[in-house]
Amino acid sequence: MPRKKAEDFEYLSNDPDFVPDPEIEEFMEEEIARAPRDPELLARRLRQHPEASPEDAAGDIDAEWESVNSSGEETVGGDNPTPDQDIVEEIGRAVGLSFEDNEELDVLDKIERRDRDRFELDPRSKTPDDSI
Repeated sequence: MPRKKAEDFEYLSNDPDFVPDPEIEEFMEEEIARAPRDPELLARRLRQHPEASPEDAAGDIDAEWESVNSSGEETVGGDNPTPDQDIVEEIGRAVGLSFEDNEELDVLDKIERRDRDRFELDPRSKTPDDSI
């Protein structure tokens, strides 16, 4: 199949008579406005929130992954997941579940093992001031 050129796509052509769908234009403008402009932005966010990472939002660096321990709206399992959260492997890693390609999908067993071996539930992981 031959590769198409930009001119082959109506929305990419410089046709002065082309009128894009306003709803799509608005969506695109919002997405562009949310995109990080500063290359140091992600690094700064990571430094300011060492307790969280984009992995908590299935690798979506644009989501509000910093809120994983408070509202968690845009993190995996949150009320408002973002469209970028659609890669099953990344979602699984975000909740502590990963499977090999040839592994049996025994999710309940894997969840039980994950929860049984959680470091933060081990009393030895706490200081005298902490509680479980």
